[in-house]
Amino acid sequence: MENIHIRCPKCSWEPDGRPHWQCNCGTIWDTFSTGARCPGCGKVWKYTQCVDHNVGGCSATSPHLDWYQGLDDVVNKLKEEMEESWSKVKTG
Repeated sequence: MENIHIRCPKCSWEPDGRPHWQCNCGTIWDTFSTGARCPGCGKVWKYTQCVDHNVGGCSATSPHLDWYQGLDDVVNKLKEEMEESWSKVKTG
């Protein structure tokens, strides 16, 4: 399986595992450890803001899925594997 790299699509800052994000409910957490779902209230965030300049980021907001570089490669590989297994079922 291909590697997925998580980094800001605008400035390439990479998350450090620290709780930089805060939900409207007050929960502070690492959004990438939960796929952008707040562990406090369950809200799923469609957009993720990069950390502030003083932490090395750019403060820009991007769609959460855009942070996952290499995700397209993983999805395409899974599609290929599924198609191969389906063709074996049809011919087998």
